[in-house]
Amino acid sequence: MPTGGTSHRRLRALLERGLPLTERPWRALAEQCGMSEREVLAWVERWQREGLIKRMGLVVKHHALGIRANAMVVWDLPDADVAEVGRRLAAEPAVTLCYRRRRCPPVWPYNLFCMIHGTRRERVLAALNDIVERQGLQDIPHRVLFSVKAYKQCGGRYTREEQP
Repeated sequence: MPTGGTSHRRLRALLERGLPLTERPWRALAEQCGMSEREVLAWVERWQREGLIKRMGLVVKHHALGIRANAMVVWDLPDADVAEVGRRLAAEPAVTLCYRRRRCPPVWPYNLFCMIHGTRRERVLAALNDIVERQGLQDIPHRVLFSVKAYKQCGGRYTREEQP
């Protein structure tokens, strides 16, 4: 593997912006960095082994796809039940995100959060009602928080803005 120098720093900066939407994204990155496709893949594999890259994800621009009814459902579960209920909710097809958070009582008693996206509020609420019924969560306190604004989403940034 090459020592990299500015080429590998440029690759890191380009990766932060996301993969190019092309049939051969690794080759496109290689061309922009003055590297071979094989070198790009070797650097990415190395950074994964070293823990610099822990995962690669996808940011979906919901509004552009017509998905405008986005609800965060917050649950006040007994702490002993959070992991098990969280696994069940995460497995639900309508749930796109599910995670545990620390409570902030007395104002915010909720400790499990899940996201349901949809094109209309009625559909999101119907999906939630179906989940509540099937999962036996009728007696669990929860709130439905619909988003009112779409915020810019991006991955972590570790390089200076002027790069590449």
